[in-house]
Amino acid sequence: MFRLVISGTADLVNSASVRVDSANTRFNKFEFWSTVVNSGSKWKSKSVNAVRQNDTKIRYVADLIHFGAVHYALVCPKPPLTASSEEIKLYKEFTKPSVLRKRPSIKGKTVREAQNTFRVTQPDQLVEAGTYVRVHVRPKRFPRCYEVDWKSRIIAVTESYVVLNKPAGTSVGGTTDNIEETCVTFASRALELTTPLRTTHQIDNCTEGCVVLARTKDYCSVFHRKIREKQVKKLYLALAAAYVPCGVMTHYMRPFRKSPKIISERFIKGWNVCQLEVLDCRRVPWPDALVEEKYGIENIDWPNKEFAYECKVNLLTGRTHQIRAQLAGCGAPIVGDSMYMPAVMAELASSGLNPFGKYGKQFESEAERELAAEEWAAKHGKEPRVAIALQACQISWDEGDHFYEAGPPWWAQ
Repeated sequence: MFRLVISGTADLVNSASVRVDSANTRFNKFEFWSTVVNSGSKWKSKSVNAVRQNDTKIRYVADLIHFGAVHYALVCPKPPLTASSEEIKLYKEFTKPSVLRKRPSIKGKTVREAQNTFRVTQPDQLVEAGTYVRVHVRPKRFPRCYEVDWKSRIIAVTESYVVLNKPAGTSVGGTTDNIEETCVTFASRALELTTPLRTTHQIDNCTEGCVVLARTKDYCSVFHRKIREKQVKKLYLALAAAYVPCGVMTHYMRPFRKSPKIISERFIKGWNVCQLEVLDCRRVPWPDALVEEKYGIENIDWPNKEFAYECKVNLLTGRTHQIRAQLAGCGAPIVGDSMYMPAVMAELASSGLNPFGKYGKQFESEAERELAAEEWAAKHGKEPRVAIALQACQISWDEGDHFYEAGPPWWAQ
């Protein structure tokens, strides 16, 4: 990703008046953009190959815009603490009150309002001098979208919503830099809908199972309200690497945006309560290597792969990574979970390593606790590339008037 400040009125593909304000990519961004944005008249003096290269780069920029990977704000947001002196200088230059007063596009807006970020939606979209532009040059991709028979994943279609059996390795509604390769987009195309579906709730990219997509803006709001009022019940099947006792499990999750999610068995002020109920836990054979390979399950060298434990889980609160983090917190990570299983294995090898676990330590200050959280987070692995053994197996609302099931999970097929 890198950032630009427009130094003159420009369209994002064909103008040459762009200034780079960050150096955070592997290639020379200034060369990249000076090539992309040069006008056609300047290309005439170049070789045919050079023109072809320019055409390719222009198409690349157009593709980035189509993916939703280009964002803009009328006024540059405040730089992060890691910003370079050059970036800070640019920020100050383009956000001077004397400069902002001359810009008609922000008349009547506060600076905070003008710093709100939006997606660029058209390659020929004009942007004003002083506009902040953020470009994600390597969007997160979801190739699984092109391998799925999307019609076969549709569970139900009504006038208000569609229920999808989401495949693992896909995003429900997209990411910051990719709103093209999504369940919403591909399910809408599979059903040949003229109006795209809308996201009502999320499950992790590596999770499969029931997802409700709204057909209208109104029903999207209706379903959001049902979730807020706890009228929506979700059941999950999780294949854990160790036995999990039945009953309600409570942890407290660190309020931190990035993953992995750190949880504590003890109450910590300001941390978010996480609750789930394990309804059933039964021993089953661990999936064999061929099945794991077929579904893209990563091998994390768990010490005992003779048996696994299929748990039916009632999600009582809906935190990001909640089931994954809570099961790992009790020593039973989900099969294939390359983020949380390594930390559990580290704890097994060195009892008491987890500062927030059963033998958690006492902290003398918040700073000491945050340092411990960062050190524990470093024991975790990376997000799974495709799938883990977790399925949103049932979803229902209005006291069961609407009830849907996803069918057998991948490890039972």
